[in-house]
Amino acid sequence: MPEAEGGPELLSLTEVARRVVAEGIEKQMSHQRVSQLSREDPAFPPVVTIGRSKAVDWKLAGPYFRKRVKRQGTRTDLKGEG
Repeated sequence: MPEAEGGPELLSLTEVARRVVAEGIEKQMSHQRVSQLSREDPAFPPVVTIGRSKAVDWKLAGPYFRKRVKRQGTRTDLKGEG
């Protein structure tokens, strides 16, 4: 059984979002946001496809979300004013 202990803990992107909230890393997180980060952030852990679902190793994703620097969006409605 040592292999099971040391192996990956694969979670769907939906489950990753739930776990981020459950562990208090973020107040809220949607699976859509996790999916977006997986596509756009080069630092995001590798994603594997299992059937029609995408999964990521929580042993890599947990530390990623804990260390991630959040960047708040800029208001585009104020561009060009002032």
